[in-house]
Amino acid sequence: MIDGIEDKSRIGICYDTCHAFAAGYDMRSTDGCEKVFDDFQRIVGFEYLCGMHLNDSRSEYGSRVDRHHSLGQGNLGLNVFQFIMQDRRFDGIPLVLETIDPSIWADEIALLRSFQTAV
Repeated sequence: MIDGIEDKSRIGICYDTCHAFAAGYDMRSTDGCEKVFDDFQRIVGFEYLCGMHLNDSRSEYGSRVDRHHSLGQGNLGLNVFQFIMQDRRFDGIPLVLETIDPSIWADEIALLRSFQTAV
């Protein structure tokens, strides 16, 4: 799709962890994250990544069903979020917590920040 657009300065991609997992992109391990995001760089390019929705998945890997869950409480797990918070390719990109339980949002944000400082 990107190749078919003449003015690429107007293109922006929002990556959603639950959507990607449901679509069959396995980010449950560090090796899986490296493969998925290296493929993203090769196929799409990080220059087009303008934001991310961070969420775990209630649905199974490759299910094609988008059901968000709180971080670490679904089938995706925590590894991908630690990977994102520690990979410099995501620096400066807005990260939007898009999980299901508002009562623990502050805890989830603190968890994400702890991953960032764990490097």
